[in-house]
Amino acid sequence: MANSNFRHLLHQGLAIPAHPLALNASRQLDERRQRALTRYYLASGVGGLAVGVHTTQFSIRDPAIGLFKPVLTLAAEEMARSTHPLVRIAGICGQTAQAVNEASLLNELGYHAGLLSLAALRDASEDSLISHCQAVAEVIPVIGFYLQPSVGGRVLPYSFWRRFADIENVVAIKMAPFNRYQTLDVIRAVMESGRTDIALYTGNDDSIVSDLVTPFRLGDCERRVVGGLLGHWSVWTRRAVELLARCQNEPVSPDLLRLGMQVTDSNAAFFDAANGFKGCIAGLHEVLRRQGLLEGLWCLDEHETLGPGQLDEINRVYEAYPHLNDDAFVAEHRDHWLRD
Repeated sequence: MANSNFRHLLHQGLAIPAHPLALNASRQLDERRQRALTRYYLASGVGGLAVGVHTTQFSIRDPAIGLFKPVLTLAAEEMARSTHPLVRIAGICGQTAQAVNEASLLNELGYHAGLLSLAALRDASEDSLISHCQAVAEVIPVIGFYLQPSVGGRVLPYSFWRRFADIENVVAIKMAPFNRYQTLDVIRAVMESGRTDIALYTGNDDSIVSDLVTPFRLGDCERRVVGGLLGHWSVWTRRAVELLARCQNEPVSPDLLRLGMQVTDSNAAFFDAANGFKGCIAGLHEVLRRQGLLEGLWCLDEHETLGPGQLDEINRVYEAYPHLNDDAFVAEHRDHWLRD
């Protein structure tokens, strides 16, 4: 897909799940189930995938683990089989040398853009951050990433985002600070930059619907959050695609706002909000395990698992909101997705 085509798709507004990592009981890559997850997302009607991101577990980059390239390759192979165009996004991490190398690998594997995490530069100055982003943007189109500090991100002020929006090869920003004030910093910075070619995506898994239905106005300028790039959308994905379509095409109604509350309540269970998001990846794995897509909850870090009371919370939201799950859809197609 040409560079201009993927940018056009981003601006249409897409449902983009953050792709989990399928491991076996030995905490080794389960290639069959990794491919099955990708097939599930594509069959659900997503507009793209984000691989090698927080939900995929950043430690896949550890040389002793060595899963960054294999996992990106598997996803790229499955996306190449799709009959409809997909935006291929992969995470970029680390200090500048590492980040530039990862950007080059993404180009090699046919990815369209890099989701740029700044977690490794927690103490860097704003000037250093901007120089880092510019270096990566010289290699591949960049999607900015405001990751909440509780899971490894850092506070990034309005002044940073205003300068970031002036980097020519920035194509989108994923806003995931889980904070209204910080989300508005990003939106205002993009609006005041005059850049209409930067697509705004929610990563605020705690306020998905409100982000998607709110018109943001500053003077005569109005912008919308057009889509979502979300860890939450790695589960119950068929319903997530339907939800985005409703937010894009329906007038805001009490029913839609009520649905938004239910999605947020479900996210609190899946992401283990009660325990400071300690079980946020394991919670997603638990939903996929129940559906038979994953064999277990295993993460690369053996200490990373469900938080106290999290299983009860997942049971609660499953019972409270049966209309939000896509279990029947998965059951119908799972064996096909799991084929070798």
